[in-house]
Amino acid sequence: MPDKFSKQEIAILDELQADCTRPVADIAQQTGMSSSPCWRRISRLQQQGVIRKKVALLEPKTLGLSVIVFAEVKLVNHSRETLDSFAREIELLPEVQECYVVVGDVDFLLKIMTRDIESYQHFIYDQLSPLKEVHDIKSMVTLNPIKYTTKLPLNQVETG
Repeated sequence: MPDKFSKQEIAILDELQADCTRPVADIAQQTGMSSSPCWRRISRLQQQGVIRKKVALLEPKTLGLSVIVFAEVKLVNHSRETLDSFAREIELLPEVQECYVVVGDVDFLLKIMTRDIESYQHFIYDQLSPLKEVHDIKSMVTLNPIKYTTKLPLNQVETG
């Protein structure tokens, strides 16, 4: 992976983050390039792992998924085996949208999405609490998202 990115590469990435379904010719035009060099740069960025994958972002509420909960999870101990086992178990739970190892009073921060509070309750009682690695769970139910984005702050990326 390159240490620094060109300004054109940053511009390409910014355009792709906004809408990766647009034709390369449109992205090239927006970034001041011709199509072939733009396509080559996109391909190189994919090969380098900068572009992980292209996905469709779905609207949760239209699918009946209206509850987002952040759960702080404390494990029974901090052995490598316990941490690895918990991480493997979390990978299997589709309700867990994001999982972070954190430093502080808890060990993991989970972002969980469900239909409603009752579904979250079932998730906690039937899937998360029974995991042998879990000692304690504290939940924070969200009310209304103020900001949600998948766009990375490209203004923070070093250019050269």
